Amino acid sequence: MVFTVILLSCKQNKPEDSNFQTVKVDTVQVYGETLRVTFPGKVVAASDINLSFRIGGPISKVQVDVGKFVKKGQVVAEMDSRDYIVQLSATEAEYKRIRAEAERIIALYEKGSVSPNDYDKAVYGLNQITAKYDAHKNALADTKLYAPCDGYIQKRLFEPGETVSAGLPILSMISTETDEVEVKIPSSDYIRRNNFDSYYCTIDLYSGKTFPLELIGITRKANMNQLYTMRLRLTGNEKNKLGPGMSTMVTIRYKTEETEMVSIPLTAVFESKNKVMVWVYNKSEETISARSVKVSEILTNGTAIISSGLSSGEIIVSRGVNSAKEGEKVKLLPAVSPTNVGGML
Repeated sequence: MVFTVILLSCKQNKPEDSNFQTVKVDTVQVYGETLRVTFPGKVVAASDINLSFRIGGPISKVQVDVGKFVKKGQVVAEMDSRDYIVQLSATEAEYKRIRAEAERIIALYEKGSVSPNDYDKAVYGLNQITAKYDAHKNALADTKLYAPCDGYIQKRLFEPGETVSAGLPILSMISTETDEVEVKIPSSDYIRRNNFDSYYCTIDLYSGKTFPLELIGITRKANMNQLYTMRLRLTGNEKNKLGPGMSTMVTIRYKTEETEMVSIPLTAVFESKNKVMVWVYNKSEETISARSVKVSEILTNGTAIISSGLSSGEIIVSRGVNSAKEGEKVKLLPAVSPTNVGGML
C-alpha cells in the first residue's frame, strides 16, 4: 500500500511540460560590417560669389585687395558716377514739373472742372515719370558695389579706369559660412540614395582623423561621365581645420537594415520542399515555426551566412532541427555557464 501511494504522489508532481521537446538554440548574430563606399571629393566654399555692377561704365575705385576680409554691406568697388548724377538731375527736374501739373489737374477733376480724359492723362504721366525717376535714383546708387556677406576676396578681375558692362564680374569672393564637400557618385549609388545613412570624410593632412558630414543635396542630372554631384556640409567642431580646395575622401554608410547579413550555426539549417529553412523560436508562445532563408556563404568553421530571411537578435533552433515540428512547444536547453564547463555543478 505504501508503495502505491508513493507512485501516485510521483505522478501528481510530474511537470506538465515533460512532453515538450528540449532544443538547443542560438541567437542570430550580425555578420561583417555595415556596407560603406568611399569616393574622392574636394572641400569647396559654401558660397563662391562673383560681384558685378548692375550698370555699365568706367570703374573709379576698387577698395579691396586679394585675401582681404570684408563684412556684409561694405563698399568694395565704385563706378564713376558723373553721368548718372547728371541723368538723375535732369529726371528730377522733369519729375517735379510733371508732378506739379498732375496735382493741379487732379485737384480740378475733384471739383468737376476737367474731363476724365485729362485726369487719366495726368495720372498716367505722373506714374510714368515717377518710375523713371526711381530708376535713375537706383542707377546712381548702383555705382557702389557692396559685399553681400562676410567673406574673403579671392580675385580682382578689373582695375580702376577700365570700363565694364552691366553684370560683368569685377571681384570674386568666398563667404565665411561653413565649408562644404563636393563629391561625384556613380548611378549605381545614386539610385540607392534613399538608403544612405551617414557620412564622413578624411584628409591626408590629418592622418587618422575623421570629419562628420551632413547631406545638403544631390543633383538630379548626371554629368557627361554619368556621375552625380553630391554636396555635404562639415558639421564637427574641428571643421575649421579644412579649407576650400583641399582634396578629401568621402565615405557613405548605408542603413544597417538594408545591408545587414547575419550568421547562424550550419546545424540550424535544414531543407524542406526544396527550400532552405530554419526554425525560429517565438518567445511569447514558446513555440517554433519554419522560415525560408537565403544562404549566402558557408564558412569552414561551420557557420552559415544568411543574406535574407533573418534579423540579428532572433532566436533559432540550432540542434534537433530534423525532429522538430511546426508550431510545437519546446523547452530551451540552458546555456552552460563559463564557470561550470561540463556541467559538473
